[in-house]
Amino acid sequence: MTAVDTDAVRRRLLTDHSDVVRTVRDCAETAAATATEDDRTDTSAVRRGLEARLRARGVWERLPNVLANCVEAAGKALRAQPVAAAPYVAATATGVVLRATLAGGRLVVVLEVLTVERGERGAVLHPRDAPDGDLVRVEWR
Repeated sequence: MTAVDTDAVRRRLLTDHSDVVRTVRDCAETAAATATEDDRTDTSAVRRGLEARLRARGVWERLPNVLANCVEAAGKALRAQPVAAAPYVAATATGVVLRATLAGGRLVVVLEVLTVERGERGAVLHPRDAPDGDLVRVEWR
């Protein structure tokens, strides 16, 4: 497997797409607050709510271009143009995942803006109290 400079990918995302990171954070926090009741969060509702909010703000459709920019920062080339759907783009209970299968491996970019707290009644999602840079994880698999 060919090495990829994951720090370069992370820097590119935070520099060129900081507005996307902030919007994902805002939309996820709203989705989690809306889906939390009686100390329990409906994680499926968070995923659906996050995607719907990102679509309403015009960000969901931008995520494939964000992924393409991350691939470029990795010094790789996409085999096909990504689309705003799985497997390239996915809303999760804790944020957004961008994936690209490339020559030599898979680039995975995670915007993990919510954290899971396990309680007696189930999972509760909370906003992560961290700077935007700490919300981004880049992996080369």
